[in-house]
Amino acid sequence: MKLDPFYLIVDSAAWIERLVPLGVKLVQLRIKDMDEAGLRREIRVAKTICARHGCQLVVNDYWRLAIDAGCDYVHLGQEDLAEADVAAIRHAGLKLGLSTHDDAELDTALAAAPDYVALGPVYPTILKAMKWAPQGLDRIAEWKKRVGTTPLVAIGGLNVERISGVFAYGADIAAVVTDITLNADPEARTRQWLAATAQWR
Repeated sequence: MKLDPFYLIVDSAAWIERLVPLGVKLVQLRIKDMDEAGLRREIRVAKTICARHGCQLVVNDYWRLAIDAGCDYVHLGQEDLAEADVAAIRHAGLKLGLSTHDDAELDTALAAAPDYVALGPVYPTILKAMKWAPQGLDRIAEWKKRVGTTPLVAIGGLNVERISGVFAYGADIAAVVTDITLNADPEARTRQWLAATAQWR
């Protein structure tokens, strides 16, 4: 299954309900600090919306809840990967995306045979404090050589104006958070992303 080159990352089912109908085909639900009942509800609602619109839902972190909800993709950071039961994830039929920031993390990720690898931050990001400096475009090219046919996701500081560069250097997918969610008109910005990534679709 080929993943869409435009990867939207949001923190609520409300965002998914708002933006997925515009044509988004790949979205991650990344929620921090919510009780389990709330998480289950958000995942269930997000899954229903995505199914209705032919969008691939990726659940961040909560792999047990993703299994319970019958989802088919989960994304893990390195700390979550260290504590996760990858065999259980695979046994449940879930595909796995993994974050990487340096060579050691890429080695760890590749050992888990992921369905995609994310590299970040490509550019400076305001989303969260990062101990890693911006990776830059050359690192994308290096990572792509190492991951081979595994899809490579570029994330961190991306906007519409920068995406042609990340694809030119070997990324298969461009992930976005704040360029859309903090935009004055998120719907219009989403349409811009959809149009700008169409040539790689």
